[in-house]
Amino acid sequence: MQTILGANGTIGSVLAKELTNYTDKIRLVSRNPRKVNSTDELFPADLSEPGAVDQAVAGSEVVYLVVGLDYKLSVWEDKWPKLMRATIDACIKHNARLVFFDNVYMYDKWEIGKMTETSAINPPSRKGAVRKEIAGMLLDEVKAGKLMALIARSADFYGPGNEKSFVTEMVYKNLKKEKRSNWFVDADKKHSFTFTPDAAKATALLGNTPDAYNQVWHLPTDKNSLTGRQFIDLFAREMNASGKVTVMPVWMLTILGLFIPILGEMPEMMYQYDRDYLFDSSKFDKRFSFTTTTYQDGVRQTVAAGRK
Repeated sequence: MQTILGANGTIGSVLAKELTNYTDKIRLVSRNPRKVNSTDELFPADLSEPGAVDQAVAGSEVVYLVVGLDYKLSVWEDKWPKLMRATIDACIKHNARLVFFDNVYMYDKWEIGKMTETSAINPPSRKGAVRKEIAGMLLDEVKAGKLMALIARSADFYGPGNEKSFVTEMVYKNLKKEKRSNWFVDADKKHSFTFTPDAAKATALLGNTPDAYNQVWHLPTDKNSLTGRQFIDLFAREMNASGKVTVMPVWMLTILGLFIPILGEMPEMMYQYDRDYLFDSSKFDKRFSFTTTTYQDGVRQTVAAGRK
């Protein structure tokens, strides 16, 4: 049994499809799980409830933690450490391997221009401090020999059906409404994005590769990074829309955050947009000879999916 915690989120639903290449015993865990494959086992659960994670993990060989909590600092500080602790304890108890789908928030701000698996851990934000804490919890148990686990780390992502991503909200949806795209701080800085189908395929591959455990992996991401303006232009061409962009400075986010809560969560993360943000996945690419989707093909697939 391979179990996905957070099964119907952006990554979980695509991951469920990819896991059929390795098993027909897949358990989908979320508040209201929906089948992705005909043989899926549905396990409704509120993972914040005591004992819920333990029950969901029981009988699993591999557990994928891909939960997406509300993008709110207070929620992250309260729920992430509890969820990680419960998941680690359940995996140890039931002798399950753990795959944690992570982001790059824990890296030092001066490493953003060249992020690798060995980049310095020194989060410049409170959300980053949460990510450092929970990744550390996992790695401590690995070092102690109590847990087999790996961290699959992604850059910001985009892709078909990715409703909650920055790219979908600020670029794709605006262009669809014949409005200007939005970008943060500086649209002329390069910014890596991971294509969600690649991320899911790679996460499934890592979870089913025994010697991939007990280390950190960057998920495959096109190395030919584009500036924000160039990335927007790819969408604009595919959608026959204007490539004009409105750049939102930090002070504007602070003001808009008074009315739009999600934007109020963004100012502390703006160091990721005032400089080049380059994500290196060469470790994964070399180990698995993986062919990463180009930005051109990824945007084409994303736009095509939106037309269906």
